[in-house]
Amino acid sequence: MKSGKDQSVRRFHPWIFSGAIKKIYGSPSEGDLVNVYDNKENFLAAGHYQPGSIAVRILTFRELEPDIEFFRKRIKSAIDFRKSTGLTFNGETNVFRLVHAEGDDLPGLIIDYYNGIAVMQFHSVGMYRLRQDFAEILKDLCGDNLTAVYDKSAETIPHMSGVKPVNEYLSGNHGPAEVTENGFKFRIDWSTGQKTGFYIDQRENRQLVGKYSKGKCVLNMFGYTGGFSVYAMRNAESVHTVDSSGPAIDMANENIRLNFGDDKRHESFRTDAFSFLENIKDKYDLIILDPPAFAKHNNVLANALQGYKRLNIKAIEQIRPGGIIFTFSCSQVVSKENFRKSVFAAAANTGRRVRILHQLSQPPDHPVNIYHPESEYLKGLVLYVE
Repeated sequence: MKSGKDQSVRRFHPWIFSGAIKKIYGSPSEGDLVNVYDNKENFLAAGHYQPGSIAVRILTFRELEPDIEFFRKRIKSAIDFRKSTGLTFNGETNVFRLVHAEGDDLPGLIIDYYNGIAVMQFHSVGMYRLRQDFAEILKDLCGDNLTAVYDKSAETIPHMSGVKPVNEYLSGNHGPAEVTENGFKFRIDWSTGQKTGFYIDQRENRQLVGKYSKGKCVLNMFGYTGGFSVYAMRNAESVHTVDSSGPAIDMANENIRLNFGDDKRHESFRTDAFSFLENIKDKYDLIILDPPAFAKHNNVLANALQGYKRLNIKAIEQIRPGGIIFTFSCSQVVSKENFRKSVFAAAANTGRRVRILHQLSQPPDHPVNIYHPESEYLKGLVLYVE
């Protein structure tokens, strides 16, 4: 590394950026294990190499070569951590994140658990090469609590890598599953759904929506498979789910039926979110804004912040007096400060009086590595609009 560029590594940040590299010995291929040294050739870390802005994802700050037992211990530690937070394979909630990449010191690896099925996503070639090993480790550690392992990395492996992953079962075989979250039932289809099939990271925020929805007319924008809608239905006067995807709306309707049968309080709309928000003045008491990531890279950050501003202007303008807005960003490159500034600008643009009731983040099964603030990707605000 270049002189002075090693300070972040010494503070245990798990990424080496390409601009900090002084010299590369040999010709490592994407996914190869490499050692990192300071300007005086003192060992700093070891990790997986990849061409691009993030050149190395660090696995260890100790001078050793990570083997299968190394990864087994890391995954076991992640499982034990979930148990310590009350999440167990046979608990009331049987859908949760089992491994959260940098948050569990396993950069490039995501594993979600769906009532017996582990769905893996790889974000680096180095981790992807170990997928069969990870499947065996999971079978060993989970025992009878695991019936299948599914690899869903076709869209997450860097496109320039030359690796052409296929979404497939690495162990067992299973169709869509029914899971339970805080007593509610959800149908999950990881093969066709976004992410690994369900937005697990909103579990605690969904509970909060349930508490605020009593007697209210609720609008769930970007509703996907209806997670927020299901929680709101317990107490709301009415719940409307909006999404531009037909399959998502179909799954949302199915999840409502699973929990509430043919309840006429719920209605779904397949349409563009911004168009729907145009003409709903004073129709809703509670609006949920949980859009897909507006920015995945810094070069589109400015446009993303404008997108959040426009979206929140619409909602703040249209909501009934005394209404509540749950607004989120899941973009890693959007900081809490930038997101809050966008929402502030939206509120100021409307001229309405707005208060912050809650500042929200991700649940404990999506832990934030204190040395890696980027792993706190989910940001949320609960607003009271007079």
